[in-house]
Amino acid sequence: MTKRIVLADPRGFCAGVDRAILTVQTILKAASPARGDGLPPVYVRRQIVHNRHVVEDLSSQGAVFVQELAEIPDEAASAGIPIVFSAHGVSPAVKAEAAARGMHVIDATCPLVSKVHREVLRFVKEGFEIVYIGHRGHDEAVGVVEEAPEHVHLIEHEDDVDSLDFAEDTKLVLLTQTTLSVDETAGTIAALKRRFPWLEMPPSSDICYATSNRQAAVKLVAGQSDCVVIVGSANSSNSVRLMEVAQEGLNARFAPDAAPDAADGRGRAHRVDDAAELDPSWFEGVESVGISSGASVPDELVSGVIETLRGFGYTDVSTIETIKENMHFVLPSELRKAR
Repeated sequence: MTKRIVLADPRGFCAGVDRAILTVQTILKAASPARGDGLPPVYVRRQIVHNRHVVEDLSSQGAVFVQELAEIPDEAASAGIPIVFSAHGVSPAVKAEAAARGMHVIDATCPLVSKVHREVLRFVKEGFEIVYIGHRGHDEAVGVVEEAPEHVHLIEHEDDVDSLDFAEDTKLVLLTQTTLSVDETAGTIAALKRRFPWLEMPPSSDICYATSNRQAAVKLVAGQSDCVVIVGSANSSNSVRLMEVAQEGLNARFAPDAAPDAADGRGRAHRVDDAAELDPSWFEGVESVGISSGASVPDELVSGVIETLRGFGYTDVSTIETIKENMHFVLPSELRKAR
């Protein structure tokens, strides 16, 4: 039997990631080739998107990435060097710090993340306490919670619901991190509704279209594959969730009463940054390999994985397409004005 690859579509870049990367690329292209003052053409606070290869590529073109604004010299502000905020968003304190230092900020926050920030402010103004499902320490979650830390109560898992305590006359509303798994939040939301039946849902789901679309596609791929490879970095929340969704799909296919031998590669999901991390032992006894990638992953990394798998004998490539994505976000207003 021919060994085959089953590709998920959609996969890879979403509109928010594409916008953030294009923001930095646009600044780099417009920059003077030689400033003469030793300053870079652009600073970026944190990883513009959670992908090591994207960051390394932009760094090679001259972008300088910093963890905090304190690492940026004062001369950058007086010289008008752009400071880009990443796609994951920032807290009001970071914005205030940049303003106080006179920095020229270009905000590349994904518009869907910005929507959640606005929802926090609106609900707090209306007297709500907010239960926010997210991953503690993730850049997106930090930015959202810090909009109103005394009113936003972050929980990560269903077990955390018991730690919450609200009186029945408390106005409650739910918000979620955009990159979480739809299935992952379902149990937590059900537990919240049991504990606080008056809890209000947001006007629309905060889990973004790209997250939902990629998870739906990888479920179908897992149903037709012996194992699944997800391309994405370890700090990419949506990539990690995608691997978990793939594993759940494989678990359903390889039921416990028909579980493969421990030495067999079937029934397992793996995450890699690139083709160099593929382990040939993963594919022992595997006839079909499913492939997808996180929303911050360039497609050339997926192509590299496919080429490596071809070398392992997987010569037949097919695609499972669930939906055509046509979402597009315009560049930040500062760059549109410059154009």
